[in-house]
Amino acid sequence: GFLATTEAHRRSLPGRLVGVSIDAAGRPAYRLALQTREQHIRRERATSNICTAQVLLAVMAALYAVWHGPEGLRRIAQRVHRLTAICAAGLRDAGCEILHDAFFDTLTVRVPGRAAQVLARARELDLDLRPVDADHVGVTFDETSTPSVVAAALTAFGGTEVSVADVERLDLDVSDAVPDDSRRRSEFCTHPVFHSHRSETEMVRYLRRLSDADLALDRAMIPLGSCTMKLNAAAEMEPVSYPGFADLHPFAPSDDTAGYAQLIDDLERWLADVTGYDAVSLQPNAGSQGEFAGLLAIRAWHRGRGEDGRDVCLIPASAHGTNAASAAMVGMRVVVVACDDDGNVDLVDLRAKLEQHADSVAALMVTYPSTHGVFEEAIGEICAAVHDAGGQVYLDGANLNALVGVARPGRFGADVSHLNLHKTFCIPHGGGGPGVGPVAVRAHLAPYLPGHPVVPAAGPARRPDDGLGPVVGPVSAAPWGSAGILPIPWAYISMMGPAGLRRATSVAILNANYIARRLSDAFPVLYTGDGGWVAHECILDLRPITKETGISVDDVAKRLIDYGFHAPTMSFPVAGTLMVESTESESKVEIDRFCDAMVAIRAEIDAVASGRWPADDNPLVNAPHPAADVATDAWERPYPRDLAVWPAGPTAGKYWPPVSRIDGAYGDRNVVCSCPPVSAFAEA
Repeated sequence: GFLATTEAHRRSLPGRLVGVSIDAAGRPAYRLALQTREQHIRRERATSNICTAQVLLAVMAALYAVWHGPEGLRRIAQRVHRLTAICAAGLRDAGCEILHDAFFDTLTVRVPGRAAQVLARARELDLDLRPVDADHVGVTFDETSTPSVVAAALTAFGGTEVSVADVERLDLDVSDAVPDDSRRRSEFCTHPVFHSHRSETEMVRYLRRLSDADLALDRAMIPLGSCTMKLNAAAEMEPVSYPGFADLHPFAPSDDTAGYAQLIDDLERWLADVTGYDAVSLQPNAGSQGEFAGLLAIRAWHRGRGEDGRDVCLIPASAHGTNAASAAMVGMRVVVVACDDDGNVDLVDLRAKLEQHADSVAALMVTYPSTHGVFEEAIGEICAAVHDAGGQVYLDGANLNALVGVARPGRFGADVSHLNLHKTFCIPHGGGGPGVGPVAVRAHLAPYLPGHPVVPAAGPARRPDDGLGPVVGPVSAAPWGSAGILPIPWAYISMMGPAGLRRATSVAILNANYIARRLSDAFPVLYTGDGGWVAHECILDLRPITKETGISVDDVAKRLIDYGFHAPTMSFPVAGTLMVESTESESKVEIDRFCDAMVAIRAEIDAVASGRWPADDNPLVNAPHPAADVATDAWERPYPRDLAVWPAGPTAGKYWPPVSRIDGAYGDRNVVCSCPPVSAFAEA
């Protein structure tokens, strides 16, 4: 779904807002606006805990509108309404009562005492109608409906067979049922993109142009630390398109969902086994929703024990930004715990905060391995201290790629975790989604997993009067969240098996340590554990370089684009650093290519430091270099064009960035994309 708000509340809107900015040459450029980053900047004052969004689905919806345009969308809506009006007329002719005179695509029909009979007859005709109660049945039409579907629906309600010819006769005399004052008269989808692609050829070319603008995993390694951008194998993706999975309604009768039920049961058992927890809910749509659900479970457990006053959530300074926002969303007070010089949770400060809030500690949210990229040796001691204070331990599953098959959070002291199936278990994560963020809990929290009012089987089997305290409601509209993409992790786990999952974790850790060792001379690794090892990612410290040369983490990140790489995570969890993660998907060849690029960039930094290039005019501060900037007669830079765009030598698969350096402040002032007219692009 899309959420809209007035200008006054835009800073409180959760999710990913795309703002209009300009690049160094004044070209229009789109970027994620400040709101998306406020969870990291504002911490306990953050208003959004959304990290993963349903971006793929949003893209599909947008492209649907691009293909059809406003005329096509209006035509589809008129056709859907027409079929609904025909059905309403046929039902009235058959003596059925429609509960409303005004409608669009949905009817609620009164059939006293006959609802079960109507539903059963509809099933015989391969239709699923919506049961309301013993006397009422609902029916909804959409763009896939046809006159034969209307005929089948009328047959189910009336008992006697209705033909398509009968439906066509009804069509001659039926009036629309949308009230005149509800009809839209204003224009919509006015941007040229909704009017420009009316043939398959043009549409395919448009999609290709969009794809060419992306620097995605099919071009190069995506070294985003903590985001685990790993291979989504074709064999795992294929089942998503099977009709048995793709075409099933979220509220289809259980008789129609035996395969899904088995898949869901398998995944819940496997994930519980992998993590060492006792129960799993697949309902959360993303890691942020999993956090929310886990904290709701902790809050409900405390309340069930009569400890309503426990509302303090302790969060290490290194934690992911969604942690604090999630805690605030469930009504907890955020108290930040310091980290020591090695990037670990400061045990002295933790104990002081536990003592200070002795009677009000609800939970500690901790990431393990830490966001600093190390295995905290005191994790058991940390969990024990929180439990001794009466709190629960929420272990953020963002870095589970370093644990699967090696360690189980539910066995070393944690009470609840969310898991990112869109990271660790291979659901595509590009662009921010789609996601599945299951919440896994130990047995005492299982009664407080998300429930669902329409499909009780999707939640714990319990009642409000069972003495356990409040029942937790749904965190997603659908009973099993993003069920349509669950075949991907099912296939991944099935094909990998226990040995394969363990090997993947080992290789991910090995790759991260290889990168850390190869780059440590050029860029110091900020945090390491015992023996100088890191976990699944490493943080490269650019702060001394910036202090000495003025070259910033942004400059290095943008220069990597010229080398054909997406930037690592910038300035999180430590400002002025790069957090690098390769995952197990990358070969040594690709990892070496990345390391070679970083070493070459360090040489470019040294050239700036030596005065070979001016501090304000060099390949780093001017990066990235789009084709439009170098394919001109005028070139006044102190470095050659080939070095600008081919720093590692010419390659056939060169990625050309569509714009140059973006003006971030401009984008923050223009948070919402207002869809500029074509003239704006022509002027640029």
